[in-house]
Amino acid sequence: MNLKKTIYIILAIILGVILSFIAHALIEIVYLSYSFYKGTSPEPSSLTPQCYLPSALQIILLLAGLIGGYFLGRFWWQKVYGKK
Repeated sequence: MNLKKTIYIILAIILGVILSFIAHALIEIVYLSYSFYKGTSPEPSSLTPQCYLPSALQIILLLAGLIGGYFLGRFWWQKVYGKK
């Protein structure tokens, strides 16, 4: 694997992680809004005390960003630089 392809895939992974953090924030906003609407007080997670989503969901979102970014980078590498 050449350096250009490696950098391309690393940047796609970073994009995937950023998108997973955005998804995490949106899911947490909806979760907290729904909890407050119902009148319940959510408990912070054991993984990070600043987050209220379950720890397993946080890990799944991060892994989805990492793995999805990797496959996104490979897919677009083939589309842009693949043999025609």
